[in-house]
Amino acid sequence: MSVIRVKAVRNADLEQIMALYKDAGWWNESFGNGEFIPQIIRRSTVFVAAYEGTQIVGMGRAISDGVSDAYIQDVVVLRSHRGQGIGKMLVLEIVRRLKKRSIDWIGLISTPGSEGFYRSMGFEVMPSHSPMLLLPSE
Repeated sequence: MSVIRVKAVRNADLEQIMALYKDAGWWNESFGNGEFIPQIIRRSTVFVAAYEGTQIVGMGRAISDGVSDAYIQDVVVLRSHRGQGIGKMLVLEIVRRLKKRSIDWIGLISTPGSEGFYRSMGFEVMPSHSPMLLLPSE
């Protein structure tokens, strides 16, 4: 396994970030050329990327009010690099940076089947709570 470095970034290569979203199956062609991605990176409270040399092989981010609550989202590792602990490195770095800011209510919505991954880092399912999404109006 190559050396993987995880670091917080305020900008990253647009094509490599798009490749992560596409590899995860999260890209919608209506997103166009991804011109919004630099804003996502800059406006996230924490945005971390995993690098193998100069290639971005994973990312994750947190959004927060900066005071009390934060939500982790968009944690993804290229399929070719999964199973090497990179996802865990990303999540733990996000958590470390949030806790450094005294943000200790940290939530996320996991992809079905990935609960065990997050449990291994101390996250628990929130009984009696349901994630909700406002659907676009037609």
